[in-house]
Amino acid sequence: MTDEVMNHVAPTKFWERLPGGRVQCNVCPNYCRLAEGQRGACFVRMNQDSRIVLTTYGRSSGFCIDPVEKKPLNHFLPGTPVLSFGTAGCNLTCRFCQNWDISKSREIDTLADEADPVAIARAAKTLECSSVAFTYNDPVIFMEYAVDIAKECRKLGIRTIAVTAGYICDEPRQEFFRYMDAANVDLKGFTDRFYEQVCGALLENVKDTLVYLKHETDIWLEITTLLIPGENDSEREIDALSRWVVETLGPDVPLHFTGFHPDYKMMNIPPTPAESLARSRRIAMNNGLRYVYTGNVQDEDGGSTYCHNCNKRLIGRDWYVLTDWNLGREGECIYCRTRCAGIFSGQPGTWGSRRRPVNLKKLVH
Repeated sequence: MTDEVMNHVAPTKFWERLPGGRVQCNVCPNYCRLAEGQRGACFVRMNQDSRIVLTTYGRSSGFCIDPVEKKPLNHFLPGTPVLSFGTAGCNLTCRFCQNWDISKSREIDTLADEADPVAIARAAKTLECSSVAFTYNDPVIFMEYAVDIAKECRKLGIRTIAVTAGYICDEPRQEFFRYMDAANVDLKGFTDRFYEQVCGALLENVKDTLVYLKHETDIWLEITTLLIPGENDSEREIDALSRWVVETLGPDVPLHFTGFHPDYKMMNIPPTPAESLARSRRIAMNNGLRYVYTGNVQDEDGGSTYCHNCNKRLIGRDWYVLTDWNLGREGECIYCRTRCAGIFSGQPGTWGSRRRPVNLKKLVH
């Protein structure tokens, strides 16, 4: 480990020098052009000595063991525990951010826990976690750290999960996802207006990421759309979104519609009605998606997995607790033997809904 990395600063790969002394970061479509000492929109990538460095390598906002269903991933090792963590900053400016205290942080002191990639992988193994999730803020902005962790995890048989908005350029996209085993991508809406005015991003780039993940990798992919009343929840938009997923990505990609609650810069908008989530689920299923879920709401039917052939319940869920398991060893329906899409390992895990904070420093030492 270099002296720079020991000081939480790591060299990066995707940047170029511009005339006039500025340096352009090419990780995401923001293409931040930075003068010496200036930070990008994400806050964690900076021009230092005429190159882009990552300033949060080896630092985290905290570690916690979650159920994998909380990511949310319903078809990736169900019932198993995942060691979750994030850093600080974000490359989007979502006005509804529900992790804004982390993702919008401009205080490096938010990053209380220190851990190198080897320590994180060993901790996941010691804690009997099946996977490590890069979450809470978007891992594409700390991709060098995430990739190094993923490499160490693979050595120990631990899988890695990216919870991301998918706002990343082509070459770094390939580099980053090469080391991931699963991804949940936030498809935040399905209009250019919503992405540009509410998220500060471009829809087309996120669609490119989804197409890449589905058709050019073996990564297990699920999608989440947070429904905000009056913003991205119209029947027309849900119809267009779900039709695009079916036609472009295929019917087996799970889609999660989750409920909004007032937060950050959208305190004046009411929570998402349960009926809006249920209606969106019906639209998506009528359009041909086989696995559509509701989240952030008490809805056992909307949270459960059903066989697309015989319609029997395969995996029952009450929030994050598994209530039924009717899959065979290869992920097939025990009633009609139809394969359920996903990554399964025989019997499900039994982690349930527990959330367990982890002091990595004490664990390592």
